[in-house]
Amino acid sequence: MVSGLRPLTARSAVLSTLLGVHPPRLPARTLVRVGELFGIAEGTIRVALSRMVSAGDLTQVNGDYQLTRRLRDRQARQDHSRSPSTRPWGGDWEIAVVTAARRSPAERTAFRTAMTELRLAELREGTWLRPTNLVRERPALVTEQCTFLTGRPETPGLAESLWDLPGWAARARELVAALDVAADLPSTFILAAAVLRHFLADPLLPEELLPADWPGQRLRIRYEEFDDRFQKMLRAHLEIE
Repeated sequence: MVSGLRPLTARSAVLSTLLGVHPPRLPARTLVRVGELFGIAEGTIRVALSRMVSAGDLTQVNGDYQLTRRLRDRQARQDHSRSPSTRPWGGDWEIAVVTAARRSPAERTAFRTAMTELRLAELREGTWLRPTNLVRERPALVTEQCTFLTGRPETPGLAESLWDLPGWAARARELVAALDVAADLPSTFILAAAVLRHFLADPLLPEELLPADWPGQRLRIRYEEFDDRFQKMLRAHLEIE
């Protein structure tokens, strides 16, 4: 049994559904049927849709609801985390040093979010780093505020001090075990969302820096098998061809 899994709210049910379909756009009646899985009334789902439009999470197009650009970017990160683009690691680390003179609180918050999404970890205020094994673009929000360097830190166990590797691995093993026994559609839906969130928290370190028996690849392989069955079940319930 996986700890910490809770029934979805109307908003999270809508968001999880749209993040899982390509393109991320569905009619209201389909999203209402998702709510039915969790005993969420049609009116509650429709209120959530209205609020999500007002909040800038969704746009409405010809009766359909689709994710806005910010959440489509999240979907892209989610997809990338399932099958990350990596390259062989030669031992170098990318080091980002904040060089912007002045930043508003909002700019600082947006910057920290962007750095976390790039899977960099903060060594100390204004200094972020990670191994150079990932292939991804840096947004202007980051490049305008940082100078990037490449180096080889000499501190032993640096990765373990920057990321909670035992914690991530323990959760991943719980999720692998849960994937083997999930059966009904509501619990399968909740579990799928939990696995995708966990992928987003994976630091995606090179194998040389990971503990023995790291479960990342095992979880990904198991999830791909699980997701094929889950999508068939969900489409049948939603009556999507």
